Amino acid sequence: MNLRRIRAVGRKELLHIVRDSRSLSMALLVPFIMLGLFGFALSLDVNHLPVMFHDQDRTVTSRDLVESFRASTYFDVKGTASTYPEIESAINRGKIVLAIVIPPDYGKHMAAGKRAPVQVLLDGSDSNTASIALGYVDSLVTAYSVEHLRSIINQRAGLSGAPPVDAQVRILYNEDLKSRNFIVPGLIAVIMTIIASLLTSLTIAREWENGTMEQLLSTPLRPAELLLGKLAAFFLVGLADTVMAIIAGVFVFGVPLRGNLLFLAFTSFIFLFGALSWGIFISATAKSQLLAYQIGLLSSFLPAFLLSGFIYSIDNMPLPLRIISSAVPARYYVAILEGVFLKGTGVRVLWYEVMWLLLYSSVVFTMAVRKLRTKVA
Repeated sequence: MNLRRIRAVGRKELLHIVRDSRSLSMALLVPFIMLGLFGFALSLDVNHLPVMFHDQDRTVTSRDLVESFRASTYFDVKGTASTYPEIESAINRGKIVLAIVIPPDYGKHMAAGKRAPVQVLLDGSDSNTASIALGYVDSLVTAYSVEHLRSIINQRAGLSGAPPVDAQVRILYNEDLKSRNFIVPGLIAVIMTIIASLLTSLTIAREWENGTMEQLLSTPLRPAELLLGKLAAFFLVGLADTVMAIIAGVFVFGVPLRGNLLFLAFTSFIFLFGALSWGIFISATAKSQLLAYQIGLLSSFLPAFLLSGFIYSIDNMPLPLRIISSAVPARYYVAILEGVFLKGTGVRVLWYEVMWLLLYSSVVFTMAVRKLRTKVA
């Protein structure tokens, strides 16, 4: 292994990157564009759900229930309905997501301490929003019912004061329950997977198409030296993208960074090395830049977006997909980013993910060297 030859290849590739200003601009701007689009547009927070009431009871108790919905930030009361067809029409036109029907004698049953059912009508066309909205309604109605029943019991017994059990919920790591706080770290991993793979997926194929590979083969350059030289140049670009994405995540999106920066840098180096090596393996395998680009995009974006746990929980996937996801490096990098950003964890907790990234990077690098040696032979 000759460091001088590696440095020469790296300098040649870096000059090519710098002179191709359009590709360099895209490589540096695409992470910002994707981070802005996904970071601001992609949100799993469900707030200000439009709701309509059909109050058939019209008592103080039923009006108190309506006011409890008005006071919640999760709901926007859009008015009242007098008939069921009016509710159905509002749901069909998309004016409301759910409707609450308060039956007659609701106040009487509540005053007597009996069961007082409330009907909830949901627009199930968006199952995720509907399930979250149902959970909100159930929590709010339950809390209101318990508080109302407690006040009735205290009045009858001549008591006052707080309930005997006061449950206080403390949320760790993401106190405001903002989906952006776990979407943005995972998004950084997805973007880096795409950018790193696409940066290097064209390099060897371009050499063959331009006829410059023959010139490289006439030199004493070894396949491993050629690979490391090209990796060194693209590693600088990928590193710049990673740093900018992390800075944007912290200062633009306000995601807390609680972990060790050195550990984050170390794991990012490993992940970038593996992703760039995968791109070169694709480039050495493909016969054209177009095919290399297509394979690079399909093998980076889809697995990183769907099988990394970035949005969709891996535990809820079918067993075959869970097995396939274990070979997706973004899965482990997403876990590392979320742990470092939100929990402040380090190698003691995330050693398993680090080991998998090291194994992946070494295997892919070896595959790329062998494939390049085969091409050279």
